[in-house]
Amino acid sequence: MKTTLLFAGSLMLSATTALAAPSCGANTGAAATGTPIKVGGIFGNAAPGDFSASTTAARAYFDCVNANGGIGGRPIEYLTENDQWNPELAAQAASKLLKDEKVVAIVGNGSFVEMAVNAPLYKEENVMAMASACAVSECFESSNIVSTNQGPLPSTVGAAQYMVEEQGAQNVSCIGLAIPNVGPWSCGAMEGYMAGKGLTGSSVLLNPASPDVNSALLESIASGADTILVNLPAGLAIAFLKAAEEQGLGDTYKWASSTPLYDRSVPEALGAYWDGKMFINAELTPWDKGGPDATNWLAVMDAYAPAEAARDTFSQSGYLSARFFTEAMLALDPAKLDDRAAVTDAIKAIKGATSDLLCGPYYVGEADRHMPNHAGTMVVVKGGGFETVRDCYEYDSPYFAPILEQEKALGLR
Repeated sequence: MKTTLLFAGSLMLSATTALAAPSCGANTGAAATGTPIKVGGIFGNAAPGDFSASTTAARAYFDCVNANGGIGGRPIEYLTENDQWNPELAAQAASKLLKDEKVVAIVGNGSFVEMAVNAPLYKEENVMAMASACAVSECFESSNIVSTNQGPLPSTVGAAQYMVEEQGAQNVSCIGLAIPNVGPWSCGAMEGYMAGKGLTGSSVLLNPASPDVNSALLESIASGADTILVNLPAGLAIAFLKAAEEQGLGDTYKWASSTPLYDRSVPEALGAYWDGKMFINAELTPWDKGGPDATNWLAVMDAYAPAEAARDTFSQSGYLSARFFTEAMLALDPAKLDDRAAVTDAIKAIKGATSDLLCGPYYVGEADRHMPNHAGTMVVVKGGGFETVRDCYEYDSPYFAPILEQEKALGLR
């Protein structure tokens, strides 16, 4: 099935979709009052990228919940911190939220560094982090972190899989960041996927402090690749593709990307040169499918977020994390809403939650790793927007074996 996304003002709408009033939480239509329930969130906004879309969307959903009865009549007080991609600041942010503010949960996190720094603290403090823009291995290999987004490993493997199966790729070069638990982890899994198919994969890793896109492009060309897979934050990915465009390489290679390029601003930023050339993996389902959550997410953002706020995959993920958290809290005994241990147990009890924004069920459970989202879709830059070229499909990698076993144990597979 192929569908094309159209842009309309600050939102992305299909030609047939009209936004209704947002639906959030108890939907009472009355503002919540009383003692706030404190919830935290940490995002990264500094070079090499801005991941605040996840906490912005979570805040929008919580504001909508607060305007519609809150949790048992009580509002959510959403406290966020910017780690600025700095490990020391990330540690300080988590300590402030958990030990000073006494938040009962962390929701909507998006960062390269904070999960790696704070995963042990989350376990020690018995708090669950319902993240939304994870980018490091620790986010998916920790007992107290679960994310609605996939992270770069599944998205990169999924993009390579599509290019092999549908575009005939034989030799893929992955362009990533030289952050051990980001670039080598995700591009390395792509190399493993290619090797498992008897094909060739390689990695080119950029220094995040001073990324040289031209040198990376030359190194990728020298690898003998027929396909170049960009696994970078959106701004840096666009700079890399502009360098390729300047050298006229758009038709010389096949081109793919992990999720960060699935952003409303990308088609215009790339321009007509990349029309039909750039294939992008989307960790959540395309914006134009028009299901209940796809529509409600946009309505929530329109009503409660700044017009300039990103409407991208991380925004979708922030909305979903906030929605799943809210539903778990609405089912919890109101007397236990300030009890962190009870809140943690309620989050871990989430099982089989569904959304049209996801290709499979969302769940948590007791486990030493969490990756409920490991299937996605593929789009191509087309006509000033995106066109879906493959609907939901499972990714092929040994990395997912323990995740699939967990799903079998929970009766979800």
